[in-house]
Amino acid sequence: MKLSRPVSWFLLVFGVWSWFIWITFVKNLVKDGSGLAFDNGHPTAYFWIHLTLAVVSFVLGTVIGVIGLRGVRALRRTS
Repeated sequence: MKLSRPVSWFLLVFGVWSWFIWITFVKNLVKDGSGLAFDNGHPTAYFWIHLTLAVVSFVLGTVIGVIGLRGVRALRRTS
């Protein structure tokens, strides 16, 4: 399958954006002072659910970004 240049770049940028957003989210989750993420120093269900969401998003962002990167590289080879 051949991806167009705009689609390839979109996927690559989406992958990078996903990592940026979720790294920021995990940093804020770990520093949470509201009591949602930690109860007396112990992680809560809120913490584990959101950490799982972040990990899944890292994986999906990486896969999508790699697909975009491969598309961009393929287009450069054919140009």
